[in-house]
Amino acid sequence: MFALPLPVRHRLMRRLILLSCVLVPWPVMAEEPASLPLSKIVLYSSGVGYMQHDGTIQNRTQLDLRFNVTQINDILKSLVVQDFGGGTISTVTYGSRDPVTKVLGNFGINLNGNPTLGQILTQVRGERVEVAAPNPLLGTILGVEKKTESMSDGQARRVIEQEYLNLLTDEGFRSLPFTQIQRVKLLDQALNAELHQALAALATNHDAQKKTVSILFDGTGSRQARVAYLTETPVWKTTYRLVLDEEKAPYLQGWAIVENTTEQDWKQVTLSLVSGRPISFTMDLYQPLYNPRPVVQPELYANLLPQTYGDTMDEPKSMAPASPARNEMKKERLLGKMAQGLASARANAPEQSLMASEMDMGRLDQGVSSLAMGEDKGELFEYRIDQPVTLAKHTSAMLPIVGQKLKGQKVSVYNQTVNAKHPLNGYRLTNTSSLHLMQGPITLFDSGSYAGDARIEDLPPGQDRLISYALDLKTDVEATFVGGTQELATVSLKKGTMLVSRRLVEDRTYLIKNRDQRAKTVLIEQAYRADWKLVEPKEPTERTRDMYRFNVTVDSGKNATLRVKETLPIQESILLMDSGIDQIAYYQQAKELSPKVKEALQRVVQLRSKLDDTRAQRTRLEQRIGEITTEHSRIRENMQRLQQNSDLYNRYVKKLDQQENELEKLRKDIEAFKVTEEDQRRELQHYVMSLDVA
Repeated sequence: MFALPLPVRHRLMRRLILLSCVLVPWPVMAEEPASLPLSKIVLYSSGVGYMQHDGTIQNRTQLDLRFNVTQINDILKSLVVQDFGGGTISTVTYGSRDPVTKVLGNFGINLNGNPTLGQILTQVRGERVEVAAPNPLLGTILGVEKKTESMSDGQARRVIEQEYLNLLTDEGFRSLPFTQIQRVKLLDQALNAELHQALAALATNHDAQKKTVSILFDGTGSRQARVAYLTETPVWKTTYRLVLDEEKAPYLQGWAIVENTTEQDWKQVTLSLVSGRPISFTMDLYQPLYNPRPVVQPELYANLLPQTYGDTMDEPKSMAPASPARNEMKKERLLGKMAQGLASARANAPEQSLMASEMDMGRLDQGVSSLAMGEDKGELFEYRIDQPVTLAKHTSAMLPIVGQKLKGQKVSVYNQTVNAKHPLNGYRLTNTSSLHLMQGPITLFDSGSYAGDARIEDLPPGQDRLISYALDLKTDVEATFVGGTQELATVSLKKGTMLVSRRLVEDRTYLIKNRDQRAKTVLIEQAYRADWKLVEPKEPTERTRDMYRFNVTVDSGKNATLRVKETLPIQESILLMDSGIDQIAYYQQAKELSPKVKEALQRVVQLRSKLDDTRAQRTRLEQRIGEITTEHSRIRENMQRLQQNSDLYNRYVKKLDQQENELEKLRKDIEAFKVTEEDQRRELQHYVMSLDVA
């Protein structure tokens, strides 16, 4: 039939068969396609964005939105759908996250593993089909059979394997070689639809990072609809330019940096930027969860197992709804001012003159005006861009949002841990506007020139922040430190305990030298420690969470000195009964003690001395008993080696008799000392336990 080699003919025939399969049309649930353009975007500084689509829909409509797989969890958590024309939201469907192999395995025809036509037809055994081979033939598939055949190509004979489709027709059994089959049509429409669904699942898996979310609007007529959701977005950032001038108020210009990382262009959208940190989190709602189930044996093969049931938990108490505490009053404020036009004389100046003139950094508002309106949003603050924004996908933009004259003061900020010799040029910026200034970098210009860069934290209206932008080489600071010394504060006696209060002292002196031609205000920063007490000066100029700040004014060409003294209280408890008498005598001589405490300590020293003397005498007698006992052992050991009638033996006997008499006297004296010692100890204990002297 063909001049091509047989294997090539086989491959071509199989492709023709697959291409010629009749496909049942996919059921379309929506009568008309819908397109809701992106109309509003709200970007939050917490890293999420609110996306809103608005538009007109007609009748029964399906809206398809494409998202990255990483966005699906946020979509499922926050999706809001509204039909404003009386319609209803029928269903919201999205592609499964199951592996494609698991998805394909759920269809009536399993396309896993790239099956051949023979393998596909084997799966549908028993189904009615219409086969063109080449004449139409109706029958039921019995199976696919492989046969070995000998073929000749004119030069030699080869053995090949050929597939046959076996059918049961009205006329009987038919066996058709695949080489003659031109078309196979499934007559079961449901099975044919499942085949198309499996093919659609394969097609969507080609782009595994994209998923379609389909929303079905069910209604009649033309009406407005809205779809909104939250999704992860880059944190919008702010950057500022601050112009300083000795004769003018500082001028602050702020820009917002926004990035469109979505898969669609922003075309004339309403853009708002919200500062604040609302709590936002992700939860895996997209991943299918399967609960493992026990395998139950049929009753025919196994007996039922005895069941046990646990006690029920108490019903949770319902919580009363919290009363709303948000301020519903919204005040809209205009940020900045419109750009001022250049003077006509300068606009008409020759080009060479304009290029040669210096740029006036004090007029940053020329040609740039704020595009944002400010509005309180409860605990948040919103910059609403008052012009539609167009931004292509995967691009970024800078939008002017602040243009204000504020208030401030130049200062020098010294911190020994930052630079031990020089302070930093700084500025205390006061936010006299009604705007909430977000944190960000600031580029400073002073007297028309670049002065340095700084960073600022969030600055609400009415508050001020310190910023530093350069090293102040015209001011020197020399810091000296004396630490580790101790001062005795107080001593009190109470119920046998001497309570001693000390102070650990740290003393720092800052010598400030101003070599500038103008007077300066220098802020000295020193670490704040909650357990240390500031003694000198009595109070700092201001205190942050971690720092003391002391304000020092230094005239031109002059020096100034600041002393900062801190003390750390240390408490010590000494038991008068157990402490050494030398330790008590040391505190007795301290100048800080009151006369009553000194008198009481003197009495304690006397009683302790008497007790210690008695204890020492008893101890000496006990030591003498030990010496005699040791001598007794030595003498008895020697006497065992002597004859009892020898002179040395008799001397040892006499010696032992003398020592026995001495031991008897020592034991009586020791008992007397013990009685005296106990009386003295009780007298001392009674006295110290009755003390309450400060």
